[in-house]
Amino acid sequence: MMIRSFLDANFLLRTDTAVELYRRHAEKLPVADYHTRLRADLIAANEPVADLTTLWLDTDPDKWRLMRAGGVSEDYISGNRTPYEKFEKWAEILPQAMRHPIYHQAHMELNRVFGIGETLKPSNARDIYESCTAKLQTPEYLPQAILRRLRIETLATTDDPADSLNAHLALRETGGVDALRIIPTWAPDRVLDLRHPEHYNLYLDQLAAASDTVISTYNDLLTALRRRHKAFGEAGCVATLHRLTTFPDAPSADDVQAAHEALRKVREGGEPTADECLSFRAVLLRDLAEMDAEAERMQMFHVGALRDLHPRLYKKIGPDAGFDAPTDRPTAEQMARFFARLDADGALPETIVSCDRLSDAPSVAGVTACFAGRGLRVQYAPAGWHIGRPGALETHLDVMTTEGLVAQSVGFASGARTLLAPVRHEYFRRVICDVFGREVEQGLLPHGDLATVKRTIENICSTNARRLMNC
Repeated sequence: MMIRSFLDANFLLRTDTAVELYRRHAEKLPVADYHTRLRADLIAANEPVADLTTLWLDTDPDKWRLMRAGGVSEDYISGNRTPYEKFEKWAEILPQAMRHPIYHQAHMELNRVFGIGETLKPSNARDIYESCTAKLQTPEYLPQAILRRLRIETLATTDDPADSLNAHLALRETGGVDALRIIPTWAPDRVLDLRHPEHYNLYLDQLAAASDTVISTYNDLLTALRRRHKAFGEAGCVATLHRLTTFPDAPSADDVQAAHEALRKVREGGEPTADECLSFRAVLLRDLAEMDAEAERMQMFHVGALRDLHPRLYKKIGPDAGFDAPTDRPTAEQMARFFARLDADGALPETIVSCDRLSDAPSVAGVTACFAGRGLRVQYAPAGWHIGRPGALETHLDVMTTEGLVAQSVGFASGARTLLAPVRHEYFRRVICDVFGREVEQGLLPHGDLATVKRTIENICSTNARRLMNC
């Protein structure tokens, strides 16, 4: 058997049909990335990135996790070491990460954007660092140029209701016909969690200023959120994102009363009970869903993660620093009850649910399938932040196929935290084409109706996400 080169032109494509499907159909499709963690202000400014570490490592907690697993001191991860010292440590760790998804993706990022054909290791770290850093100072490697190189057409950022939308509005005003389209995603995580009253009051003051309101009561809070919800829509927002460990129980009338009481306590300097906090979260999630339904906005749920599990480093670094883990709590039953309540209230908008544990995917996808219908799309999508190896992606595809109509799937969002991470779309497309190509050659899909196979791939890889994002 001939040994193939790493990341060659047919990487992950194991049959002639897979190669044809990728080359002629999937490869050049525009990318509509409906979930990233990129910053609109940096994209709008479009200024040169200082160095490869700033571009590639400084905002990527997945790479930080690997460095910590390798025993690297925090000084070289989130600390004050020089950019090259941090990069040098990463070059020591990456060769040890063979078979980890990041091993493929990191080398694809270097190859597809910078043309680096070597694997990164300590012996070539200095050359790669200096070569890429020099390129980053040229117009061809400005942030918007990098995104275009990765075929990005439309990209959604992740934004708090109190965040400024000035960068998004500036991009809309300055963009021409072929400009990148950068839209906000409404992500009200902070407003749902009032367990720490002092911090929550400071946050509500920010939200009140952003919405030009006074927030004293629960109804005041809803007024402020509706104003910001409308402002997000005017900036192009098409989706809401909720990150939950588990779904709440369906809220009752008693929960509504408890939610109002909880916010009153917080604004008066008191502390709500644990039960009141749970009631507040359930009731507000329901009210936010109603806002989305009225605005015909998609709601997305990322469920099943325990977040920010390292208290000492959380205080030092902040949230989303690589300290999340899958929960072992059940998801499907509470999710079904919550969706049933939304449905009964006429407040269930179109919905995408992703879960952290692959083992939860069949039950989560099964619940979404139960609530699809009447022109309403409720579907499961793979979690971009744990995209996994090709085998895991294929399992996600099997779930999407057995619990829904795969040709109507919105496919994959990158969850990108760096400008290079949308290369994950290429990875996803190659795996999709490999699966369909293999099944065509095995006679499991009709070679005589290859046009339908091609159209299905185009839908999963691009068309459906572009429709979601109003492209």
